[in-house]
Formats: sequence, structure tokens, C-alpha cells
Amino acid sequence: MVRLQRYLAECGVASRRACEALIAEGRVTVNGATALIGQSIEPGRDEVRVDGQLAGVDDKVYIVLNKPAGTVTTAKDTHGRDTVLDCVQGLPERVFPVGRLDQDTEGVLLLTNDGELANRLLHPRYGVDKIYLARVWGHVKPATLHRLVEGVELEDGPAAAIAVEMDESRRDSATTYLQLTLREGRKREVKRLCEAVGHRVRRLRRLSFAGITANGLRPGQWRYLSGVEVRMLRHKVGLG
Repeated sequence: MVRLQRYLAECGVASRRACEALIAEGRVTVNGATALIGQSIEPGRDEVRVDGQLAGVDDKVYIVLNKPAGTVTTAKDTHGRDTVLDCVQGLPERVFPVGRLDQDTEGVLLLTNDGELANRLLHPRYGVDKIYLARVWGHVKPATLHRLVEGVELEDGPAAAIAVEMDESRRDSATTYLQLTLREGRKREVKRLCEAVGHRVRRLRRLSFAGITANGLRPGQWRYLSGVEVRMLRHKVGLG
């Protein structure tokens, strides 16, 4: 027997937390009956459906997408906006994004149907590095860089970058380029950190997630992760 949300995650429906939300919304059935949070099932015997579609274990797929600005990080959008899944149309397996990037944020986004790996990559316990390049308004002083690392108070508690570097070669008359490394995954964290020290973000791009980059990919392009990259991700979160 296995917990239903874990089974759904292993089937590539979504991350475990998102699968719990699907169950709570009444969108999952087991043998024709609406499923309950905490319910266990027996794979291969019980029939599990999500929104009427049969859920089954697919081959594991791991993708990195260079997310273009203007796309939303969701499987479906009720407002008709382009989603990150529109960038991987034609893929035979169903995948879901690992975490979120704001609509106007570009760069590295992982997609997979490996729910266990996705769940661990997003969990603060494993401290996965995420590196961003932020173009911010104004000229940033060295003391401000120290503030970002030492920590600032946000509305949902204190937050800090692990490391911050300023790219002097790209400074212009109105903006500064900052490279920030974070390990938390709070909503709009980079933008809120920069705003807290007086520098609103003009443009934001994620350069890497857990060591995976989108080098060589144009916005909207994607590639499969190599076996070495997948093993590296699994090792980072204790999956061997």
C-alpha cells in the first residue's frame, strides 16, 4: 500500500504537495469514489483517476527549459496566457514544472514527472542553490550588498541571500546588475529582497537551479537532462 499523493507524484501528475491539493479539491477518484487526503491505495489493483483521466506511472523524464518572459509557470491558465507547457508541446510524457518563476522572469526552469525528486528539490531542508541575475534600478553600494547577505526583514519573516556579486562591467547610468544566490524558494523573493534595500528589479533571469543551466538554449527552447545531471540532482537531495 502507498499513500495516494505519493502515488500521484510518482505518476508525474504534479509534486506531492500539488497532488494533495488536487485530492482536497475532489478532482481525484479511487475505484470511482472521490478520494480523501491520507488515503492509501494498492498500485496495480486500484484504479486512480485525476479529472477523469487514468493515472499511471510513466517513464521518468527530466527537462530544462529556458523560460521566456511572458509565460506563466502552470499547467493550465484560465486567462488564456501562454504557459511553460506550451514550450514543450509534442512531448509524449506528461511533465510539470519544479517550482515557479514569475510571468516576467526568464531563465532556468526544470520540468519532470518525477514527483519525489521535485518535492525534495523544492524542500528547504535540502538547501538547493538557485542563482539569479537581477538588473535593478539605481547604483548599488557595497554596504547594500552586505545587507542582502546579512538579511533583511520581509513581511513573511527575515530573508537573506547566500551570496551577492555586483557586475561592474555591465553597470550603466541608471541600473546595476547583481548576481544573487538563494536557497529558499519564497514567492518573489529576489524582487522583495532587492526592493527592501531600495532597488526595484527591472529584469530578472534565473541562471541556474541546483547546478543545472540553460546555456546554449534560446528563450523557449528546452533539452533533456543528461544521465550525469540527473544523478547529480538525486545526489544533492539524498536520493542516491
